[in-house]
Amino acid sequence: MDNQLELLRGRKGFLCDMDGVIYHGNKLLPGVREFVDWLYEENKSFLFLTNSSERSPKELQQKLARMGLEVDESHFYTSALATASFLSRQSPGCSAYVIGAPGLVGALYSAGITMNDVNPDYVVVGETSSYGFENIQKAVTLVLAGVAISGMFGAGTDTVVTLVPDALTGYSDFRIGGLANVTMEQVAPAMWVILLCLAGMLLLSNELDVLTLGSDTAQSLGLPVKRIRVLALAAAAAGADGLIVEVHNDPPHALCDGAQSITPAQFAQLMEKLRPIAACVGKAL
Repeated sequence: MDNQLELLRGRKGFLCDMDGVIYHGNKLLPGVREFVDWLYEENKSFLFLTNSSERSPKELQQKLARMGLEVDESHFYTSALATASFLSRQSPGCSAYVIGAPGLVGALYSAGITMNDVNPDYVVVGETSSYGFENIQKAVTLVLAGVAISGMFGAGTDTVVTLVPDALTGYSDFRIGGLANVTMEQVAPAMWVILLCLAGMLLLSNELDVLTLGSDTAQSLGLPVKRIRVLALAAAAAGADGLIVEVHNDPPHALCDGAQSITPAQFAQLMEKLRPIAACVGKAL
């Protein structure tokens, strides 16, 4: 035991969880105050980590201060900050559709990420007390749209490679836009596919614009929303392995998801929509 304590004291840095380690509810756990004092006295590097994205480091610092523990704001790191850092490295200046608390939104803004509910680069879902069916549906729709578009481009590329095996020469370079060592004869088959896709997108441009107004508005304007939605869901269903939904006769009084749960009737309707899609991809519900 003494050897283990000596090893612990010799460490230069510490990463500590918060809820259940530093505090429980609104009370500090025994020994925490002494531990933090020791960290400061020994000039140790330390961070308090949390997988909750609800609060900012400033709010966490104030939470501990209310419990009588003074810790500088710089010693807190949240999942919201980690998410913002990751996205800003992946795509600087990107946009995101966000479901989450102010701590998450603030971290994303600070990293230069803007909010976008039409054609975002990313969909980010964090912890919040105000989940709603409409914003969850919006998030799923945006993700499925990305899956469908990606699938269409992938299918087009695979078709070209299947029909023209010689196109495999320099295929990897071609996929990222390189045309080195590629002749016009090799590009020609792909050009027909590209032109057809562009023509299709131009023909559907008005419908796609209308769809950004929302399903109800688009349907009222005569857009075949159900057909488009089924195609998108089918594209995603092939990779869907499970569905977790809380069903409750009185959603506002559900113990777990509360108002975000659905009634048995709504669940039955959801299953009826998903069964034919699942059957198309060899899955059972």
